Amino acid sequence: MISKERLMRDFAVMKEITAPGEGITRLAFSAEDWEGRAYLMRQMETAGLTLREDAFGNVIGHYTGQDESLPALMCGSHSDSVPQGGNYDGLAGVLAAIETVRSMGEDGFRPEHPLEIVLFMCEESSRFSAATLGSRAMRGELSREDLHSLHEKSGKDLYTVLKERGLRPDAIAEALYQKPLKAVLEMHIEQGKVLEHEHLPIGVVTGIAAPSRFYIDIQGNADHSGATPMHLRHDALCAAAEIILAVERAAGAQEEPPAVGTVGIVDVVPGVMNVIPGAVTLGVDLRSIDTAARDAVEQDVTEALDEAAVRRGITWTMRRVSKETPAQMSPALVDMIAATAEELGMRYRRMPSGAGHDSMHWADYAPTGMIFIPCRDGISHNPAEYADPEHIFSGVQLYSAVVRRLSQRAITLD
Repeated sequence: MISKERLMRDFAVMKEITAPGEGITRLAFSAEDWEGRAYLMRQMETAGLTLREDAFGNVIGHYTGQDESLPALMCGSHSDSVPQGGNYDGLAGVLAAIETVRSMGEDGFRPEHPLEIVLFMCEESSRFSAATLGSRAMRGELSREDLHSLHEKSGKDLYTVLKERGLRPDAIAEALYQKPLKAVLEMHIEQGKVLEHEHLPIGVVTGIAAPSRFYIDIQGNADHSGATPMHLRHDALCAAAEIILAVERAAGAQEEPPAVGTVGIVDVVPGVMNVIPGAVTLGVDLRSIDTAARDAVEQDVTEALDEAAVRRGITWTMRRVSKETPAQMSPALVDMIAATAEELGMRYRRMPSGAGHDSMHWADYAPTGMIFIPCRDGISHNPAEYADPEHIFSGVQLYSAVVRRLSQRAITLD
């Protein structure tokens, strides 16, 4: 039986594992992230999981099935956070998977298929500007060259950070996951307002939007602010302002299928009041559940850059961070989750995910599904992020029921 009290205890413990300041800060591979990882590993072991870690630090807990020759079910999520974020994003999915295994042991339920409970590392892009890196490592999509090219703001690269954590970046290819899987399942807070607005406790995810992330480096002239007439200026920041609005305009014009665009980073050089900005770097995040729609927005932005370059006498270059493929959830698994929710008397809706998740990297490997629960006011990546204990409890009950059903040999996803 799922224990709400045990779940809330785990959330309470993890809430105290954070860097000083408002909200929750457990940046990937930081001391706080590592402390939280250690706590969750202890809970996994107590639940009866046999742990192993890969070269990137992903933790995989194996729960023995009655027939170990059968493909496993993969369950889990992440526990790192954005700076001054919340205590539910990702963590809810990790604790759902752990509690599901704990309840199996207490109830004497023996799955026929084995389970693989995964704590994915570095899902958030806050530290290295690229998301879901743990999943990408497990799918063979992260090279040693990538580890050297991804840097935090201090300039330290991901390769060095992994070394400092006692991990094995030189053996990153060995993180490739090659075992057969029957299905992949993740639970997560919605990070939006739809479920709360419709007073629904459950969302059954049909697909996951994928980000295209890149930096735009705009080069103008850093001239004296008082001595340079307006018509002789090549102001990189004014050009950047146009591009920021171009991102908003292009994404807003993409109605069906929809897209979203965000400029979350603006670095200005030299950044003083009496010098015309000579260089600006913009960090751009474009997303859609449809690749063509997202690429159309990117094309509109690059055309705006070309036009501004000619008119303003500036130059620009793009540095790609990532360009991921949107994922479609398994229709059979979507139907199974929905049917199980109905059996449990839970109201739900089928819906896409605008945010990216670890699950998106597994949809082409095995049938993949996601369960959403509401978060208050749709707020996430913020100290105000909150999920009601009753919603968490309902989500884990559904999650556990789906896992138990999938763990039976007779249940297929054909």
